[in-house]
Amino acid sequence: MPTTSLDTGDAAELTELLHFLADWLASDPHHLGTALTRHTGSPAYTLTHLPTDLHRFAFLLRGNNGEQLFNPEPP
Repeated sequence: MPTTSLDTGDAAELTELLHFLADWLASDPHHLGTALTRHTGSPAYTLTHLPTDLHRFAFLLRGNNGEQLFNPEPP
């Protein structure tokens, strides 16, 4: 598998964007959950899944300690 490197500053900005998106999704789960279902065309991928993925990507970029990933707040 080819490797890709990412500048530390770029990784930090990407991590900030991931956190921003996760916080925004948590701000209005009813409306945004409906919009996500409409966008994906399926109720299978929900606002439970998407923030988890965002936190996982941030963790992989070493942008957090995994607290949100391994100890999520209850919905």
